[in-house]
Amino acid sequence: MSAATGEEIIRIARKMERMVQKKNTVGALDLLKELKSLPMTLELLQSTRIGMSVNAIRKQSCEEEVTSLAKALIKSWKKLLDGPSGDKEQEERKKEPALQPQSSPEVKEESSSSNSGIRKEECPPPSDGFLTSFPRAPSTSDSVRIKCRELLATALKTGDDYITIGADDEELGAQIEEAVFQEFKNTDAKYKNRVRSRIANLKDAKNPNLRRNVLCGNIAPDVFARMSAEEMASDELKEMRKNLTKEAIREHQMARTGGTETDLFTCGKCKKKNCTYTQVQTRSADEPMTTFVFCNECGNRWKFC
Repeated sequence: MSAATGEEIIRIARKMERMVQKKNTVGALDLLKELKSLPMTLELLQSTRIGMSVNAIRKQSCEEEVTSLAKALIKSWKKLLDGPSGDKEQEERKKEPALQPQSSPEVKEESSSSNSGIRKEECPPPSDGFLTSFPRAPSTSDSVRIKCRELLATALKTGDDYITIGADDEELGAQIEEAVFQEFKNTDAKYKNRVRSRIANLKDAKNPNLRRNVLCGNIAPDVFARMSAEEMASDELKEMRKNLTKEAIREHQMARTGGTETDLFTCGKCKKKNCTYTQVQTRSADEPMTTFVFCNECGNRWKFC
């Protein structure tokens, strides 16, 4: 069944591609309706790349019915990214209206709107459905900029998310590059380093949520172009850095509070004698202990052997 379905989807995709090449979308509506009736899985989306064909038809066609149906298809396919949890939520959403009293349609509407709000928080699409809500990047003849746009577009295609989401990776890559160029106004080393860091983070297999958020439009291209390494980091890395910071603060506090206060040492920086020292056996047992001194006035540290 899945093999036959895959062949049918590929047949439809090829027809759509020919329509886009000829810039003639007559009959696209029938193909989209036929596509809507076919059972779709994430595996089929990835193998047939039908999302790209439908998205191309959506941008090419001027018929409102064609564009709206194409958007609806891609939006429904995007839910497959959520896996089993998304299916469970869909089943619960179907069950909820049956639990509501038939005499209270207002309650049904309220429940439906609240559920849609939850879905939008996970991966909300832009106002018109896709990245077209952001201004299109102006074209450029600069070879360096063109290459950077191509590399960014390739990085956005690292995973299969863009197929299901239906994002225009080339246009999105151009928007990111344009934002970087507008900041530096040239293609010097700073510009190239900024582009390289965007590409590396988009390709990071341990941080797929960053790429997905950029593709969905949760992170605008101009915002992504300016994000720091800390802001682009994965949730796990952010948590690790947070824990390391806490540990460093704790060790610093222990160093300040531990030890013995004395006035036998003079600080080399502030020349005051308000110090605290601790002794640690850092060498062999027959060697004298190493004394670590901390100045309570200026925070200077040194080792006294």
